[in-house]
Amino acid sequence: MSRVYNFSAGPAVLPEEVLKEAADEMLDYKGTGMSVMEMSHRSKAYDTIIKEAEADLRELMNIPDNYKVLFLQGGASQQFAMIPMNLMKNKVADYIVTGQWAKKAFKEASIYGKANKIASSEDETFSYIPDCSDLPVSEDADYVYICENNTIYGTKFHTLPNTKGKTLVSDVSSCFLSEPVDVTKYGIIYGGVQKNIGPAGVVIVIIREDLITEDTLPGTPTMLKYKTHADNDSLYNTPPAYGIYICGKVFKWIKKQGGLEAMKEHNEKKAAVLYNFLDESKLFKGTVRKEDRSLMNVPFVTGDAELDAKFVKEAKEAGFENLKGHRTVGGMRASIYNAMPIEGVEKLVEFMKKFEAENC
Repeated sequence: MSRVYNFSAGPAVLPEEVLKEAADEMLDYKGTGMSVMEMSHRSKAYDTIIKEAEADLRELMNIPDNYKVLFLQGGASQQFAMIPMNLMKNKVADYIVTGQWAKKAFKEASIYGKANKIASSEDETFSYIPDCSDLPVSEDADYVYICENNTIYGTKFHTLPNTKGKTLVSDVSSCFLSEPVDVTKYGIIYGGVQKNIGPAGVVIVIIREDLITEDTLPGTPTMLKYKTHADNDSLYNTPPAYGIYICGKVFKWIKKQGGLEAMKEHNEKKAAVLYNFLDESKLFKGTVRKEDRSLMNVPFVTGDAELDAKFVKEAKEAGFENLKGHRTVGGMRASIYNAMPIEGVEKLVEFMKKFEAENC
């Protein structure tokens, strides 16, 4: 069977080149006579894999020396607790709630201290990013938290909020490595890798060193202290070794494409194909304010639930997988991460045009 065009929001499409390379090395990684899946995380071969992965990520994102790169487990969702446990010294944090995941993070932080919702777009089903130029940032806030790209709702912070000098913490799960980023603007920038970088099971945390201390909330488990992992180079316990190996391959693939500038250009071109069609279509329409649109996740609807279901069914038959939208938005969603080739989006638009002609 030939490969489908996979528009899944995550776990998501990976570069074919990376999958083929991993397949070639499955039984024997570089003459070790074993798979990376079977290898000790303390071995010399694995040490090279994890160190190279970190070095390549540092190069791609231009990560300064005073930031640690941690390869952790528990997904982005575990960070919802880990962040307040490690950072809530004053037991106060401000949250900008622009979607389901920021809402969950806000709720989790409320367990550990006073979480303030200082802005939200829930009034319009998270279809826009609120103005964050002059927010009521709490004087004693330990940090300001955002989810930078909202996978479900297809919105993106194109301008970071004015945190009035407070530490910015950002979940970048669904826009990780999709464009250049100035790491120095963040205290913590983190994301689950299963959307744009690798298989599910790894979360990457890039954290400024001054935020890594022994001074965590009482009762914080050893495994949930950033210091534990920073002091042990992400090898305190057995890491998600195979997942990190694939991430490392994806970093090399991105470097080969020309780095994050080239990635951004590729993603803008790709997204324009779909958005331009949605803006002209008589049947389909996007659900997000134009200025807040994501390059990674594109939700759209026909306005008729039955027609939406028909579209998803026929699209699947035509080789376009995972286009059903999230239940809170309905309709469809095309996730067009780094590894989605432009022809995948062009073919989807062709199919949408055909469907429109038949159903309008």
